[in-house]
Amino acid sequence: MAEGFARELGKGIIEPYSAGLSPAGVNPNAVRVMKEIGIDISNQKSKAIDETLLNTMDIIITLCGRAEASCPMTPPGIRRIHWPIEDPVGAIETEEEIMDAFRKARDEIKTKIQSLVKELN
Repeated sequence: MAEGFARELGKGIIEPYSAGLSPAGVNPNAVRVMKEIGIDISNQKSKAIDETLLNTMDIIITLCGRAEASCPMTPPGIRRIHWPIEDPVGAIETEEEIMDAFRKARDEIKTKIQSLVKELN
């Protein structure tokens, strides 16, 4: 979702590269809630962290607590930001509660990306 927002809201400002500690595909619920607001992330791919690419970044953003604790050491000179957004994948509830968890994460990520875009402008 963060990559989708960065591509949409940060056009010309942000060149996003998204990767995870345990790539497992783009969650269909993430695709659904992003589609609700007109952003299609269905063609995005789940990728592992590329150490070479990591060293070329200006900013690295981690989402959720597990990523902050498990993320490889940030290379010197690269700004690291952590956004403690609850991972909706772990929600084991009714279908509607699961979708609400994804919507909550989506909306929090959108707010963070909007703030980052303003800061970078």
